[in-house]
Formats: sequence, structure tokens, C-alpha cells
Amino acid sequence: MAAGTTFSRASGYLRALLLAAALGNAVHADAFTIANTIPNMLYILLAGGVFNAVLVPQLVRALKVDADGGAAYTNRVMTLAVLFLAGVTLVLVVAAPLVVDLLTSSRFPPDVRDSTVVFARLCLPQVFFYGMFVLVGQVLNARGRFGPMMWAPIANNVIAVGTLIVYLVVFGAARGPERVGGYTGSQELLLGVGSTLGIAVQLLVLLPYLRATGFRFSPRFDFRGTGLGHTLRLGTWTVLFVVVNQIAYTVVVRLASSGTAGGNPEGTGNTVYSSTFLIAMVPHSIITVSLATAILPRLSAAAADGHLSDLADTVAGTLRTALAVIVPFGALLPLLAPDLARILFGYGAAAATVENFAPTLALFGPALVFFTMHYLMLRGFYALEQTRGVFINQCAVATVNIAVAVCLVALTDAAATAPSLVVAYGAAYLVGAVLSYVTLGRRVGGLPGATLLRFGIRLVAVTAISTGVATLVMVGLREVVADESKLGALAVVAAAGAADVVCFVALARVFGLSEVTAVLSTVLRRAGR
Repeated sequence: MAAGTTFSRASGYLRALLLAAALGNAVHADAFTIANTIPNMLYILLAGGVFNAVLVPQLVRALKVDADGGAAYTNRVMTLAVLFLAGVTLVLVVAAPLVVDLLTSSRFPPDVRDSTVVFARLCLPQVFFYGMFVLVGQVLNARGRFGPMMWAPIANNVIAVGTLIVYLVVFGAARGPERVGGYTGSQELLLGVGSTLGIAVQLLVLLPYLRATGFRFSPRFDFRGTGLGHTLRLGTWTVLFVVVNQIAYTVVVRLASSGTAGGNPEGTGNTVYSSTFLIAMVPHSIITVSLATAILPRLSAAAADGHLSDLADTVAGTLRTALAVIVPFGALLPLLAPDLARILFGYGAAAATVENFAPTLALFGPALVFFTMHYLMLRGFYALEQTRGVFINQCAVATVNIAVAVCLVALTDAAATAPSLVVAYGAAYLVGAVLSYVTLGRRVGGLPGATLLRFGIRLVAVTAISTGVATLVMVGLREVVADESKLGALAVVAAAGAADVVCFVALARVFGLSEVTAVLSTVLRRAGR
């Protein structure tokens, strides 16, 4: 799974690079990035919570309990999903102008707003394809096939990259007044259709793997008395959780759009926020999501058998393994952010304002640590079917996120818009991590807090030393490489990063951080193969 996610994220970064090179990072780019964000937001709001969190435990139970191995239950779920997603997608396409107005600043230039509406109409069919992709992927996960869902997004990224290359060849990079204006009809059609085609192909990639498990989809409409009511009752709290989360995200997107709406070249908005988020989330996607996906069936089985101590140990062990990668990355990212921004985004239309990315990218490092802790704690709640507790926790997270974001954006200028939103994100998930840890501990009779504390102290000590060494290497190299070229930035990032990794791994052995050596051994063994 981690290997598939790595390739997927690498191709996703190439897409982000080309997007910045073609469209820049001002309001022109925000028109497309906001419209292309809407389908995923709405899918998550309308169905994603149930598909991602509730269905896997239910599918695992159906596999274990039902005489037909869960085939009938799965067919009913998929039939309902097709009907629901198709109907919702049709309504959303019609209501695209209302959705765009909800998510963008009232100061958006009229031509930019019109282009955003066209993009939204072309991209909103993705809601159906996102939903079916996740549902098919979760059926595969429940049947022990984790890899295909992690590899399939590469197909989407390949099509997206191809679309942007064609765009650059045909239309060129946005320059001058273009960077704060709308799009032509041909530009809208190419970007919108290309984006939706990628999500459709991403779904189609999974279908052969689904057939290989022996599952054959056969529509079933006999929904009464089949256990779906229990699934939907569990899903009620999860839907409310997602509603609260998406309300917060809607506020964030609207606030982000205000950073670029005035045409200030130093303003930071949705493109800066989402592009740096993509980079910062790479280790989370590779390590944390892979671990969480793999352990959820195990957690569900432990919960079903009443082995709460096993569930607690699995959550704690997974948390230690994830933090062994996330914490050093989160500490190193602020140090390397200016050079990384130049390397990753300093091309084409974004080259003149590439420094806009650095503060936002830097602040995502610490925020990612809190998000990882919160994310893994929630897997325990889902296995226990305690979706009400997840909802209450998320209310606190969303409230903090909205309150801090609104205050900081109001008190700062356009250049600080995206960094302010990251600070709010980090503060919200710090609250969420503490609440979820305390609440889950009560539900399972206590998490191994003493073990986690000892691990945390050693991890922070090792991270502090290795980051300090990386800082010294970077400062020393800067005396030699004084230019601002991408080659110089690459040399600094490579040298400081290598020094940090070597020092961290060596100290991990000295301090007895077995989680670090276990991750390293697994990676080397797989790489050798």
C-alpha cells in the first residue's frame, strides 16, 4: 500500500507542479482549484463518511457471519450507492452556481466567477465516480486486497498530467493580466473534462481486481430486513461528523479565496493552501493511511470479539510507528520550506511569486503531527462503532478551526491568509488529538499511556538533535552556495535532509526506538525485492 501511495503522490506532485506552472497561484488558479475541489468536498459530505468508516466493519462482519460470504449485503449496498450518487450528482450539476457562490469570496471578479461555475459543472460528475471508487475500494479492503486502491489514483494523475501538458502546449502559461482573470471556453473544456475523465478511469482500474476476488455485482432492491438499517443508524453520526467537518472546510475555502480575490500578487489563497497541503501530507498518506487501512479490519475483529486490550495495544503500536516517521518530518519541514518551495513550485506562471508557498508549507509540519494522532485515534472509535463519540470530537475540532481561522484572517493581510489557515488547522487537531486520546482510553479501559510517554520523550529528543544537525549543515552549505537557483536549493535540501535522516536513524538505535528501525527494515526489505 505504501509503495502504491508513494508512486501516486509522486505523480500527484507532478500534477501540482504543472498546475502552478500553467495557472500560477493567484485568483486565476483559484478558479480551477476551487471548482475541482468541490466534487471531493461534496462526495465526502454526502457519502464519504459512511463509505470510509462505517462500511468496512460491516462488510467484515457480513463476510464472517453471512452464509453467502456477504455477497448479498454487498450487492444491496452497491445498488443503493449507485442510485444515491447518480441522483445527487444530477442535482449538484444543476445547482453549480449556488455551490460556487457559497465557497468563494464575494470579491471574486465576475469573469473569474463565471469560469469557476463552468469548471464546477464539468467537474461535479466526479462525485459519482469518487463515491463508487471508494465503495469498490472498501469492498476490496474488506476482502484483504489493500493494494489496488492505493495504486489506482496513479491513473488519474497520469491523465491530469497529460491534460496540463496539452494545456501548456496549446495555451501557454498564464502571464500578466491573465493571472487575475477568467478562462476561454476552450480552456475550461480541456481542464474540466480532463479532470473528470481521470477520476472515472481511477474507478475503472479497480473493477478487474474486484472480479478477481470472486465478487460479481448483481443489483438488489430487497433492502428491508437485511441489516442495512443498522448500517444506516451507525452512519447517522458519521454523516453528522462529516457535515460538521465540511462546514469547517467550506469556511476555510471561502476564507482562502479572500486572500487572492483582490488581485494582490502577494496574496495567498486556495491554490497555495491546497498545493502545500498536498506536499505536507505525503508521509501521512504513505505511512499513516496505509497503516490505518491495514489495521481497521484487525481492530474491527478485536472489537467484535470483545478483546478491548488488543484493540488498545494495536492503536497505540500503530500510533508509535506512524509518529516515528511523521515527527521528524514535521520538524524538518519548516527548516527546508523556502528551498522546497523553490524546487517544487518555482516554474512558469508561479515562478515570480514562488515565495508565497514557503510560510504555508513550513507551518504544515507541526500541524501534521497533531492530525496524525487524531486520525489514528478515530480508527479505534470506528472499530467500536462509536460514531457518536467521533461526532462530538469533531464538533470541537471544527469549532476551533473556524474560530481561529476567522480571527487570524481578519487580523492579518492577504499574504498571511493561507498561513493563518494552517495555524487554525494545527490548533484544531491539537484539540482533537487530546480529546480523542482521552475518550478512546475511557472506552477501552485505558491506552498504554506510560509506554507512549516514554516513546514520545525519546522521539522528541532524537528529533531535536537530528534537526539541529540538519540546521548546522544547511547554514554551513549556505555559506558556500549563496545563490538562489533551484540547483543550489536542491543541494541544500539534499544535504540537510540526508544529514537529518542519517543522524535520526543512528540515534534511534542508541535510544532504543525500535519503531524506527522496524520501519527502516521493512522499507529496505521491500526495496531489495
